[in-house]
Amino acid sequence: MKVNLLDFDRAGLERLFASIGEKPFRSRQVLHWIHQRGAADFDAMTDIAKSLRARLAQSAEIRVPPVVGDSIAADATRKWLIQVDGANAVEAVFIPETGRGTLCVSSQAGCVLDCAFCSTGKQGFNRNLSTAEIIGQLWMADRALGRRQGAVRPITNVVLMGMGEPLLNLDAVLPALRLMLDDDAYGLSRRRVTVSTSGVVPEMDRLARECPVALAVSLHAADDALRDRLVPVNRKYPVRELLAACRRYLERAPRDFITFEYVMLDGVNDSPADARALLRVAARVRCKFNLIPFNPFPGSGFQRSSAERIRSFAEVLQRAGLTVTTRKTRGEAIDAACGQLAGDVADRTRRTAGRPRRAAIPIVEVNA
Repeated sequence: MKVNLLDFDRAGLERLFASIGEKPFRSRQVLHWIHQRGAADFDAMTDIAKSLRARLAQSAEIRVPPVVGDSIAADATRKWLIQVDGANAVEAVFIPETGRGTLCVSSQAGCVLDCAFCSTGKQGFNRNLSTAEIIGQLWMADRALGRRQGAVRPITNVVLMGMGEPLLNLDAVLPALRLMLDDDAYGLSRRRVTVSTSGVVPEMDRLARECPVALAVSLHAADDALRDRLVPVNRKYPVRELLAACRRYLERAPRDFITFEYVMLDGVNDSPADARALLRVAARVRCKFNLIPFNPFPGSGFQRSSAERIRSFAEVLQRAGLTVTTRKTRGEAIDAACGQLAGDVADRTRRTAGRPRRAAIPIVEVNA
């Protein structure tokens, strides 16, 4: 079986080339062709000897998961449905803004954590994605958005905030992160690559040791009683342990703060008392808060906080001198907003037993 070169970061490619008697610089050349120039086959790699290209074609490939759905919202948010195997598809989202373009990437087919307000979690969980399936989303989006060698990049930021909990798939996520940061691949700054977690404490420490990038923590409540309900992983790693892990992460982080994501749920976690409770969190960790208006999905049981309620909540934090942003809802019409990504997952957790499966995915022709 041929090896997929998208599964290898620089160190992995160097080991691969060493195993076939090739010099390490070949890894830099191939890395550049695949990720900088978007090469999909070895014939395009014109500065590599024909004999090596032929040898690579026999034993290796550049295999990107196929796009089977492509939709664009009125606000120019674009969502792709990507088939990762015969039973599962995941979603990636591009959010263009003035001066920047953010790609939201998935790391798992489904999610095992089952956060109460998240559509992805309600789809259940099937498996981790491979490095090739993770970095393949960036490779595909670069081509789909028309990136050209030497041109301004359409994608300036990457966030692992799509389907899945990235820290439960670190063995595949770490090589993908290294490719995002590698100057011969995508050359992104550590400050422009963000991993989001619901609070898997041991893996936060591992990420800090091996590849520290910007960190966003899905907080959503300041006390264990409410967070246990909203974010079930809190029962294993309660708020006190999570905040201690955040402080340890800041010792190596490229930014001097942690971003706490906080979805605004009407009548659940949006009172002035809830806001004041966050001040106690901020007293223990250097942070900023990103308030996220809840994006409804069928059967969620939650409602979005009113704009006035969100504004008042933010003012409590701002009066205490904290940095607070309120996320603008983007892509809601195509189910591409935060918490709405659902893909198509062959659930093996039995969480979705008795629920109807999503309809079969239509194949859509997409010009890259």
